[in-house]
Amino acid sequence: MKTKHVFLILIFTSFISSAMAQSNVPGKISLAVLGGVNFQNLNGENTEGIKLENSLIVGYHIGINAQIPVAPEFYFQPGLQFSTKGSKYTLGDISSTTKLSYIEMPLNFVYKGLLGTGYIFVGLGPYVAYGVGGKSIYEDATSSTESKIEFQNEVVSGDPLTSVYVKPFDAGGNIFFGYEMAGGLFMQLNAQLGMLNIKPDSYLHPDDRSTLKNTGYGLSLGYRF
Repeated sequence: MKTKHVFLILIFTSFISSAMAQSNVPGKISLAVLGGVNFQNLNGENTEGIKLENSLIVGYHIGINAQIPVAPEFYFQPGLQFSTKGSKYTLGDISSTTKLSYIEMPLNFVYKGLLGTGYIFVGLGPYVAYGVGGKSIYEDATSSTESKIEFQNEVVSGDPLTSVYVKPFDAGGNIFFGYEMAGGLFMQLNAQLGMLNIKPDSYLHPDDRSTLKNTGYGLSLGYRF
């Protein structure tokens, strides 16, 4: 799994280096570091088609992106970041919390317009992500049990039934807006909608049509240089 992390980082680094090498205008392509808080949920339906009643959990994200001009005031903004997601379900004194960690690659298109001494911007685009870690926490009035999330596309005979399984790949859409100051400091509000069902197929329930999708929003602070 670590090899896949390195592979994603190398792809992103090579892409940015190539884009910069092809730019004939100094300063037109910029890089940014950013991080912030996530408010995430896992939405979907159970095996009976009833909407899940999970609640938000707080996570975080940290990463980098490049800003590549494609037309006046329009930019392509690929990035790479680490992001934590999940949800919590509570029934009386019993709660179940799912925490997921992803390496994520957003591929956004951004409009930036001059406003005052800085820029107002709005962006949207797809993202792809790969699960790299997580845990499930079950709590009642007297005890707490924690288990590791297992990332796999299918639960087969012989897999431990005590584990929690999630598909490793995720993809969806981003939308965000914010303001960038003249010095490069910026703040943005993000929203994200997962499009893929991350619940694995299981030999125990071959006709299971339940769904599980990442959704959430967040606030980011960053610096572009």
